[in-house]
Order: sequence, then C-alpha cells, then structure tokens
Amino acid sequence: MRSVLVANRGEIACRVIRACTEAGLDSVAVFAEDEAGALHTELATRAVGLTGQGPSAYLDGEAIIAAARASGADAVHPGFGFLSERADFARAVMEAGLVWIGPSPEAIERMGDKMTARITMRDAGVPVIPGCELETSTTGEEERDFQSVLASVRLAAENVGYPLLLKASAGGGGKGMREVHSEAQLEDALRSARREAMTAFGDGRVYIERLLRKARHVEVQVLADGHGRTVHLGERECSIQRRHQKVFEESPSPAMNADLRARMGAAAVAAATAVDYVGAGTVEFLLEEDGTFHFLEMNTRIQVEHPITEAVTGVDLVAEQLRIASGEAMQVGDLHLQGHAIEVRIYAEDPSNAFLPSIGPLAVFRPPTGPGVRFDTGVREGDVVSPSYDPMLAKLVVHAPSRRQALARMRRALDDFVVLGTTTNVGFLRDLLDLSEVVNGTTYTTLIDEVFPAGWTPPVPSTAALAVAACAASMPTKSTSSNSAPSSPFISVARRLP
Repeated sequence: MRSVLVANRGEIACRVIRACTEAGLDSVAVFAEDEAGALHTELATRAVGLTGQGPSAYLDGEAIIAAARASGADAVHPGFGFLSERADFARAVMEAGLVWIGPSPEAIERMGDKMTARITMRDAGVPVIPGCELETSTTGEEERDFQSVLASVRLAAENVGYPLLLKASAGGGGKGMREVHSEAQLEDALRSARREAMTAFGDGRVYIERLLRKARHVEVQVLADGHGRTVHLGERECSIQRRHQKVFEESPSPAMNADLRARMGAAAVAAATAVDYVGAGTVEFLLEEDGTFHFLEMNTRIQVEHPITEAVTGVDLVAEQLRIASGEAMQVGDLHLQGHAIEVRIYAEDPSNAFLPSIGPLAVFRPPTGPGVRFDTGVREGDVVSPSYDPMLAKLVVHAPSRRQALARMRRALDDFVVLGTTTNVGFLRDLLDLSEVVNGTTYTTLIDEVFPAGWTPPVPSTAALAVAACAASMPTKSTSSNSAPSSPFISVARRLP
C-alpha cells in the first residue's frame, strides 16, 4: 500500500491525510466542483476533481473509484459519513483491485441493517434493548400495506409497552425515529417514520424498541486485525445530544467502574467477533442507572469522537486502520487509560433558533491553543460556510490528568475561541459546561431537551464585541465556492469582551 485516496471531505479528510503523511504514504484528495481549494485538497499529495457540486459528488462511488485509478492510488479510506457504511461501495472498491480500509462488505451489511444487527447480537449473547423486529411484506397497494404494518406494530407495542421508539431499520442519526407515548400517537408516528426513512435511506422498514428514560449513551471502541486479534480500547460517554446527534463526548465515562468496563468491553468484542469484523469500529450501548446495558448499534467506520480515545489510550486509531488494511498486525498493547479527555463539536448553527444551520464567512476564526488542546478541522479563516454540507466545522478536544481539570481546560479553550462572521454553537457549549449534570457527570440522552425546553438564549454581546464584529464584516473573505455570499456579521464569541 503506497497511496491512499480519501473518499471524503472536511475535517475527517484532513485527519486521514495527515495520518497517511505520517505513515509515509501518498494521499489523494477528491473534491466537488464547489470545493476546489478546500483545505483537504491542499494537504494531500494530489487532488482530483469530481463532477457535480455538494454531497452528491462525494456519493458517486463510480467516480471515486475512477479517481483512484486515474491518480494511481491503491487503497481507499472512506472516513465517516457519505459512502463509509455502504457495503456495495466497499465491494466495488475491492472488485476494482483496490484495498478497502474498513471491514468486509458482509460485516457492513449485517450491522448496517438494525433489525439484522439486533438478531445477530441476541444470537451472540449480547444484550439488546427490549423490542420487536417486524417482518413486512408488500402487496403493491400502499395503504393496504401500511395497514398491515400498523396492525403488526400495534400488537408488538402491546408486548413492548409504552413509551417506545419507532426506528428505521436502515437508519441512523435520528432519521426515521419517533417517540410514541400512547397508542393514540402510533399511527401518525408510524406514517411519519416510514416516510422519513424511505426518503433518507430508500427503505421504509421500522422496528420497535422500549424507550429508556435517563439512560446514558456509552460506546466502546474496538479494533480487529486479520491475524485473529480483537480488542476494545475502553469507552466513550456520548450522552449529551440534541436531535439524537452528539455534541459533547468524554472518556472515560463518569459512570464506569472496572467491572462494568470489563463486561461492556467483552460484549463489544463479542459483537465484533460475531460478524468477523476487521478494522476500527464502535459498538454503542444504552446504560441504565442500575448498571444494565443494552446493545444499540455498531458503527462500521471511524467515529467523529475517536480523538478522545486516542488521548486516553495513546493509540492512533487511523494509523492502526492503515496498518491493519496493509495486512499487518495491530500495534496495541494492554489497555491503560491515562487521564481524562473531552470533545465538543463546533457547528455553524444557531442554538437560539432551534439549532438551525448558519451560513456565512469565517471572517475571524481563531481556535484556542495550549497544552492538552487538540483542534481537528477542515476549514480556516476566510472560508465560507456552505449550506450544502453538514454544519460541523471542527472538533475541539482537551486532555488532562483528571475530569475536573479537563472540564476546566475545556472552559478555558471555549473562552479563548473567537469566531466572527457566522453563528456557531461555541457560546452554547460554554454554558453547557456549567450545568450541574455536566459538572457532576450525571448526564443522560435527553438532558439538553429537559434543561433547555424553550431553547437556549445567548448572552447579549457588549458594545466592544459588536464593534469587533463590524470590523470583521468589512474584511475581505476567501471562498471555496463561487456561489457563496457573505452573510450578516453574526457574532459567536464565547469570551466575554469588556
């Protein structure tokens, strides 16, 4: 393996490209027509343009494989999102004679379909959330088919009990998911979930799980090589979410002890072994207050939050992905967690307006620095945030000897973070860190909804801060898109300026 094409963009593309450089490998970036000159294209050894604009360009598997061949790449790293969990793409890469840096297409298929994954895990002895998989058949008559599914769902709901979740079998990221608190809500929720799932995934099948209140979202990082070794690298606490999307992660989990870590780690290894997994993956669990845990899903790729595992274990997960894909044994010793790490996701969004995406120029983009601070991003000052892509701008990671020190370091880092030109969630994250549940480590998946039921209200910016924003608005900005236009000079400064 000499050259790796990174079939992605933004922060994760930059992360993988840097890992390739450190491993002595050439890297190939791909870019959509509206991202010529993006940061990841400058970091790579070479860059190849794709036809089209926006996400559709990065979802064209045939074009990406053609780019790999044309550039002389002999391997493909999918990053996360886009084609990373598409078994058909993984299969096509391998059939083209290229190295696929990820698990087998068969493992992706078995874990990608949530109903199949539940059955596989149950057979492997991994505890799953109480629920019901639903077999559906079609008659070609849409309403008749729906009524048949509704009858099955009603029967299953009686057995599982309310409240419950309807979840898309092919889904993820909260799409095709609906909470149902009574039978009266069931029909509308089912129609809505199936419609959204069909639009997002081309698959309208749903299944039922019991809704677990006050549960923690805890995931376990696993690595498996082609030499028969599968290990876990501890856990990540990912309970603080909005719309089922994570915004704050930490490792180790405040709820963990040695016995629970051993049992959950063993379950994660069993899950990976059950599908002959090879590479880096994450097994996600819901952890109840009494220590009972249940399998949620497996992500067959590198995770957004992988840096906090790297911080506390000293293991470079992307380097291990490259090593495993080249046929070598992983270079991972016994598990020893050192200190505490926290990651927050920096989004171009307006937390005071239902977290809606916010576009505009990054007129000023000054990330924090200092000991124990890591900043992974795919943008730089002068870029313009496009409405075409996911609004995540960066990941801010801190590592310290203790959780208390890590929280203090993150507060300082967010206070030092200055962004002008577009609205971000930096101020919201800073306020989040002062919540008693975060300080005490008693977080759970519905925390944000319960603490901010009417939404988050930002502090009123001072006169000095508004003056800085006005000056920034007059600065020329660089754009990677010919279609992008500057927005109003919204301010997103966590530091309280005088």
